[in-house]
Amino acid sequence: MVVFRIEDAGDQRLAAFTSIQERDLHNRGDGRFIVEGLIALKTLLTRSRFPVESLLVLDSKLPAVAALMAGLSEDVPVYAVSQPVIDRVAGYPVHRGVLACARKSTSLQIDDLLGMSRLLVLNQISNHDNVGAAFRNAAAFGIEGVVLDQGSCDPLYRKAIRVSAGASLYLPYVKAGTGSQHLEYLTAHGFDIWAMTPRRSATALGDLPVPKRLALVLGAEGPGLPADMIARATAVRIPMVDDFDSLNVATAAAIAMAHIF
Repeated sequence: MVVFRIEDAGDQRLAAFTSIQERDLHNRGDGRFIVEGLIALKTLLTRSRFPVESLLVLDSKLPAVAALMAGLSEDVPVYAVSQPVIDRVAGYPVHRGVLACARKSTSLQIDDLLGMSRLLVLNQISNHDNVGAAFRNAAAFGIEGVVLDQGSCDPLYRKAIRVSAGASLYLPYVKAGTGSQHLEYLTAHGFDIWAMTPRRSATALGDLPVPKRLALVLGAEGPGLPADMIARATAVRIPMVDDFDSLNVATAAAIAMAHIF
């Protein structure tokens, strides 16, 4: 790897890493995204389809990064900086001393997932922690791909990647269209649809045999899935005590996916 020592936080070579939190809030429009920490970096380099552009590394982390970067192309620069410089550039202190700038490659289409037999479908999940946790759980329980509507947050948002333990970097996903469109399309292509809901009229999860091709659909916390989507699927509930409302969406997804697995 080629290492460049940088002393100035204003150096333009570090522009992609500047004020990361603020850029996250306003959405990056340059096709880049940021990965933080050694675990996620290892996933990015060994399992991801996304190309790496550069790295920003704290001096003390260079030995650990060197082991990961052995096969990296020489045209990917590594910028080594001190703690004060990386804090000023990133704009926040909890960055684990390792940041990678990667670029989104060509987006997958839903047709790319039709050969799979286990899909997770997320509808209007705008919380980054929930999306990240859903990807982590999906990877753990053998889900082959994830479908998100346009109202759901970007799985490549920095915090979503971190919470997913890097799973959103390699698990195939599609982010497009609406939940209703997804249900219609997947049903037409032979998927059984399970719509998760706390409704007492829904079938208990343990009472259902697992079909060969299944799409598990979850909606946002609070409103849940729209009634018209539930009506077009098999409504499935996780049995709970009578005086409790619902589970966190990522937790509910984990329970359902563990049952499927």
